[in-house]
Amino acid sequence: MKTLIAIVVAALAAPLSAQWLNYPTPGVPKAANGQPNLSAPVPKTADGKPDFSGIWRVERGRVADGPPCLTRGCQELRTGDQWLDFGAGLSGGLPYQPWAADAKKQRMDQEGKDDPTSWCLPLGVPRLLVSPELMKIVQTPGLMVILNERNAGFRQVFTDGRPLPEDPQPTWNGYSTAKWEGDTLVVQTNGLRDGIWLDRYGSPITDSAKVTERFRRTNYGSLEIGVTVDDPKAYTKPWTAKVTERIVLNTELMDYICAENEKDMKTHMVGK
Repeated sequence: MKTLIAIVVAALAAPLSAQWLNYPTPGVPKAANGQPNLSAPVPKTADGKPDFSGIWRVERGRVADGPPCLTRGCQELRTGDQWLDFGAGLSGGLPYQPWAADAKKQRMDQEGKDDPTSWCLPLGVPRLLVSPELMKIVQTPGLMVILNERNAGFRQVFTDGRPLPEDPQPTWNGYSTAKWEGDTLVVQTNGLRDGIWLDRYGSPITDSAKVTERFRRTNYGSLEIGVTVDDPKAYTKPWTAKVTERIVLNTELMDYICAENEKDMKTHMVGK
């Protein structure tokens, strides 16, 4: 009987270890006390460029003032300000066109209930950078891939010299190419679709937007991304915000599928 119980316990425990949630990250620089040295120099690729590979999470910051949801301690609001308002750190906020300012105010008043993510739709670019879920960067010659836990999403950034497409079919993450300027990888993206929200408060982005991101790893544990949005439909001028990511060690991505185990539709959306 004891042997049978041991077998059952082992079988139940196996999936947990298979998730690699506590598997040591290889190559982590160590301080004299044996702890990870997050201030260590930036790792390099074989061609001498900064290596952005790793698992990252947006830096946790103060919580901005906002709708009543904040007083209820919503989980997503414990991360950086930009999940709520991409212009939280900008003097005067984002330079909205009148219609965009009205749209944001209405969406804030409704506590973001029409946020596309509330309907399990993708976050889009650049909102993916400030999502509370983890993201993983895989850097290879000619291509940088950004994987996200949320809805098992992915994004491709081509570094092989190809130009941005002309008149592309709009997508949630757009089309991204990049080139190096010293130790900074400058990523340009077009082909985004109308209706994407930049943040939980509903700052809009349209299909006229061009997004430039400047990836710079300042040390082993920190990644700074300058985000410039040039979207004349929604904003009176281009604007730039900075996103800081911190490396996350000894873990791996796990699926977060928004509609997994959803049962309401089968109950209430019944056709003939």
